[in-house]
Amino acid sequence: MYDFKFQRPGGLAAALEAFQQADDGQFLAGGQTVIPVMKQRLAMPSDLIDLGALDELKGITVAGGIVSIGSMTTHAEVAASEDIRQAIPALADLASGIGDPHVRNRGTLGGSIANNDPAADYPAAVVALSATVHTDRRQISGDDFFTGMFETALEDGELITKVDFPVAEAAAYEKFENTASRYALVAVMVCRRAESVRVTVIGAGPCVFRVPEMEKALEAEFTSDALKDIAVSYPDLNTDLHASAYYRAHLIGVLTARAVKKAS
Repeated sequence: MYDFKFQRPGGLAAALEAFQQADDGQFLAGGQTVIPVMKQRLAMPSDLIDLGALDELKGITVAGGIVSIGSMTTHAEVAASEDIRQAIPALADLASGIGDPHVRNRGTLGGSIANNDPAADYPAAVVALSATVHTDRRQISGDDFFTGMFETALEDGELITKVDFPVAEAAAYEKFENTASRYALVAVMVCRRAESVRVTVIGAGPCVFRVPEMEKALEAEFTSDALKDIAVSYPDLNTDLHASAYYRAHLIGVLTARAVKKAS
């Protein structure tokens, strides 16, 4: 690591002020990405601003058909929440499969979506469930939040405060994971509402994306049989040492069918 100044402010205003005063500040949530990157000297912030003491960024509430989760709420807390299991079981199921117990007890919702790793789980839920991302400055639609590989709509110094997930009529998450890292080779979330169906995919491309052909078919008939003649185009999908683009395209079809059956 390079030298840096560590700060642990006690409130949101103090955290934002610390970032503004820093030459090259970096917010620290769960540290599951920031710390390894710094250890490898791939980043050298002047100040590391720990958000761990900001209780106003933690917690889960369910009211008015909205599941609201503070940005500093851990994956383990989401997975264990009985309120979430009652309102959106698929969201708790997603969180329960992130990494290992260490990652789930340190990693946070806000940190995960701000980093926007192509294989991170939460982006699938943010887009599929039509979530709204709240920051210290504004509200951002889930559809507009993720802009590319490791890129989001967040501006410099903008801090996620919470994410609101509208309760769905039905939803399910299916993941085909790398058994070593537990990152998704491909994962799919299906969300059904009275007026629409959403199918979102992570792990297969540079960023979370939807599959309009599958959505249209499922809006007409919400069964796995509705997907049997749909072939996912693969030239723009990821190919690496773990899986080819063609195999990932195949997995999208398999996992979507499983998610539809689970949601049904």
